[in-house]
Amino acid sequence: MKRIFTTLTAAVMAMTITAQRLRVGELGSGMTAREEIKANKYLSGSQYLDYDRYPATEPLTPAPKGYEPYYMSHYGRHGSRWLISDNSYTGPRDILRQAKEQGKLTQLGEETLKKIEAFEPTSVKRLGDLSTVGERQHHGIARRMAQNFPEIFKKKDVQIDARSTVVIRCILSMVAECEELAAANPTARFHNDASESLQYYLNQPWDGLVKETGRNRVERREIWRQKYTHPERLMKALFNDQQWVFSNLRAGQFMRDLHEIATNMQSHDTDLELFSLFTDEEIYDLWKQNNIRWYMDYGPAPQTKGIMPFSQRNLLRNIIETADTVTQTQATLRFGHEVCVMPLACLLELGNCGVQVENLDELDQYWQNYKIFPMGCNVQLVFYRPKKGKTGDILVKALLNEREVTLPVKTDNYPYYKWADLRQYYLDKLDKFDAQNKAE
Repeated sequence: MKRIFTTLTAAVMAMTITAQRLRVGELGSGMTAREEIKANKYLSGSQYLDYDRYPATEPLTPAPKGYEPYYMSHYGRHGSRWLISDNSYTGPRDILRQAKEQGKLTQLGEETLKKIEAFEPTSVKRLGDLSTVGERQHHGIARRMAQNFPEIFKKKDVQIDARSTVVIRCILSMVAECEELAAANPTARFHNDASESLQYYLNQPWDGLVKETGRNRVERREIWRQKYTHPERLMKALFNDQQWVFSNLRAGQFMRDLHEIATNMQSHDTDLELFSLFTDEEIYDLWKQNNIRWYMDYGPAPQTKGIMPFSQRNLLRNIIETADTVTQTQATLRFGHEVCVMPLACLLELGNCGVQVENLDELDQYWQNYKIFPMGCNVQLVFYRPKKGKTGDILVKALLNEREVTLPVKTDNYPYYKWADLRQYYLDKLDKFDAQNKAE
């Protein structure tokens, strides 16, 4: 018992030290999340953030002396898209139309209705589809892949294996990247695939302990939604009769629905905007509740026993098993969804993605979802081997949205890590979870 207590204490201390270290300035830009979102309101969109509105700025570290990149293992989310549910557009529109018919809208309310009506008709039969902005994101990502790693992507006759979930926006995202890579290297040989047979690792559903742990997420989510949704000011700005508001709509949900449309407008080439409806504090609070929701549903939250990232255990095993077969220069590109990239980044413990925070009111100080899963988000694991005639270990570095990040094993050559050490770390982690899953 004493030994177990000592180990637990050491783990808690390490977690506390990590949280403190992250709190004092390792937010990338040097700003707090509040300062970043105030300067760039698009970040408040969380999963709706346009990839190109939060670009990587740091140059990549050159390959270690005597080494060259020879393999990339990748998983990427589709690019910017239309909202998935028709009600996301028609719900707020219909409420505003009803209020207008009954003379309950202010001038700002009427202007807001006009904006939604001007934007919404273009979504007819486009729900969930990849947008032009999304296609552009993937062309840019692939172009930088070829520029950053020409030893891989510009090598004559290089083999590129690209696979996607069966969702059209993911398939088209794959096509956009492959088009760009083909333009950079006409000799590249592509194999593209999209099949239900690949879903078990490209878009693994919740099962076992993950499914059981996530059952009560709706109830948990509502606690934080209520705490950080304050619609009173906005309702007075949009409607001239607050009794009508009370009787005809759920003000908090209506506010969140408007914010969803506002944040997803960045998925399109449009001058229309709704951010001006909200104060800086309202925007931050709306993001904060989403940050907590995503952390608990897919992140390493101690409130869900750190289990949710294991939803992507099949994907991680595929990454490892595929890397084990590579003997020549090539690339493996996988395309799917944010509900895969988010937990994968946490499972891999990229940067601070795996940090555990007990006080969710302070989560924003340590963990920011927009840094993990904007539209087009991606994980790139780049493998390096000694150049011809030289000897040494296989090395790997990780890029999260094209930014170099730390990995959970020791190295004296950051951002490069020994693949053998990392591989064993992840296999042990997966085996331990699988044993726990069977025991339960």
